[in-house]
Amino acid sequence: MIAPGYCVTMARYNAWQNRQLTDTLEALPVADLTRDRGAFFGSILGTLNHLLWGDLIWMSRLDGGARPEGGIAESVQRHPTLGAWEAERFRTDGRIRAWAEALRHVDLQGDLTWFSGASGREVTQPVALCAVHMFNHQTHHRGQVHAMLTAAELPAPVSDLVFMPKDR
Repeated sequence: MIAPGYCVTMARYNAWQNRQLTDTLEALPVADLTRDRGAFFGSILGTLNHLLWGDLIWMSRLDGGARPEGGIAESVQRHPTLGAWEAERFRTDGRIRAWAEALRHVDLQGDLTWFSGASGREVTQPVALCAVHMFNHQTHHRGQVHAMLTAAELPAPVSDLVFMPKDR
């Protein structure tokens, strides 16, 4: 399905996108970040918090590391400020990139089994599909943030994968 190189590229893309978002969002007042904009997770910061929580959940499954506390409902309140979110986002992006860079083809073979709080049952899926899902989940929610920024007539960063700088 996929190779380690795909995961490395997507980990780089994830970190690049998050750095761009951070640069854009640092200029916004807290009220703009936390305003309910009618998105599934409410606000820009709520959506970013959920995305970070989701990355931590998936990484705990993929690399065996620490699992974040709480569930989907609590994910939106993970960090009350952009600065707190930014610090954990930076660490998590490093964790994702380190995981991706250490992957071998064999690591993406076989199945992954976990208990899904969202579905209330044990789930088994191919590891490669889970990795693709994690990266797709990131892109999906960053797209929601992009839409919220655009709707608020705020600048939104370039999100095209093909324009990612080579050194990222």
